[in-house]
Amino acid sequence: MKEHHYRATIDWTGNQGSGTDHYTHYERSHTIQIEGKPQLAGSSDPAFRGDTTKHNPEDLFLSSLASCHMLWYLHFCSVNQIIVEAYTDTATGTMIEEQDGKGRFIEVTLHPTVTVQSQDMVAQALALHKKANECCFIANSVNFPVHHQPTIVVKNKA
Repeated sequence: MKEHHYRATIDWTGNQGSGTDHYTHYERSHTIQIEGKPQLAGSSDPAFRGDTTKHNPEDLFLSSLASCHMLWYLHFCSVNQIIVEAYTDTATGTMIEEQDGKGRFIEVTLHPTVTVQSQDMVAQALALHKKANECCFIANSVNFPVHHQPTIVVKNKA
C-alpha cells in the first residue's frame, strides 16, 4: 500500500477590522494556496453570506469528483484504445442543510459528454465510466452515491 500526502494552506482574508465579533461583520473570503500552483480566491456559498465571484468549498468538492472521474476515465480509454477527442462534464450535486445548520451532500450526478473517434468505440466508452468510478479516489472517499449519465458522441460517423 502506498501513502500519498497533500498539503493546502487556507488563509482567511475576511477580517474587516473587528474580527468575528458578529456574524454579519466579517467576510467569508479566504485564499487557497498549494505550493507551486496559482492561488484560488475562496468564500462560502452565497446562501451562507459568501461572495458569488469566488470559489466555494461545495463547488470545489463537486469539481474534485468530476475531475477525478474524468482523469481515470481518460486513462482507461487510452489503455483500451478508445480514442477520446473531447470530454466535458456538467456535474450536479445535492446538499441538504438541517435545521441545526449541519449539512451534507446526498448525491452527485456526473453528466459527461465524450466525443470518441469512431462508432466501434461507443460500447466500451460507455462501459469504462463504471470502471473509472470504481477507481476514483474522491468517489471512494464519499458516503453518498455518485451517479453517471454519460453521452457518447462519434466524431467520424462513417
